[in-house]
Amino acid sequence: MNSLFAGDQPAILPGDSLALVSGEVCLFLDVDGTLLELAVTPDQVQVEPSLLRLLDHVRGALDGALALVSGRSIQRLDQLFAPLILPVAGLHGHERRDAAGVMHSPLLSRAPLAEARDSLQELLTAHPGLLLEDKGLALALHYRCAPQTQSRVRSAMCRVARDLAPDFELLEGDLVLELKPARSSKATAVEAFLREPPFAGRRPVYVGDDVTDFDGFAAVRRHDGIDVAVGSRVSARWHLSGPAAVRGWLDALWRAWSAAR
Repeated sequence: MNSLFAGDQPAILPGDSLALVSGEVCLFLDVDGTLLELAVTPDQVQVEPSLLRLLDHVRGALDGALALVSGRSIQRLDQLFAPLILPVAGLHGHERRDAAGVMHSPLLSRAPLAEARDSLQELLTAHPGLLLEDKGLALALHYRCAPQTQSRVRSAMCRVARDLAPDFELLEGDLVLELKPARSSKATAVEAFLREPPFAGRRPVYVGDDVTDFDGFAAVRRHDGIDVAVGSRVSARWHLSGPAAVRGWLDALWRAWSAAR
């Protein structure tokens, strides 16, 4: 096993190691639970200056072929990672900013979600520990602070999802259920990036921690890519124990690429 990747990965394939060490890859990185430790509420996450510097270094070493792929909105991601302006897919792929800075987002009415939000108010009032995150074109109902409400949350969100089909669908994450646009996914975002420079022609690597990242894993595998699971909720060919391990891995890659230049 190549010592650069020892410790967190259970099995390293020689071809994978060669592609990574050579820097002939492009990186797609989930945010919450992957780059950042999960917090009690989405607004409590911390982005440290050292992570911003690391992402900037890695982006430079890959000639810009690094993108964030997240359930958060692009607006919120830009706030979190300022002053970096990265290629990014938000709202699970519904909105995307390519490496040239061009925004892509299919037109979709917000009116149905407004009605859904109103219909959930009774549940929110009855259980103050619930948090409804309004992302504009997505609604996420977090029950991390009220895990005993899981069955009620699931029932309410399934009912709303049936009313919003086929334009919206229900996506389950870590102690959260989310209504999101149905025609986009993290996979469609990855596929779009791979058709464009500087991602085109590189071997894709997707790093994610949740079932919401399964589409991203599948997308890179279709392109002979490398899927890396973070934490214990999901599995992939490669594994990292948590965000700290992800940051250490990215730092090791950047130093290897820098030394090779």
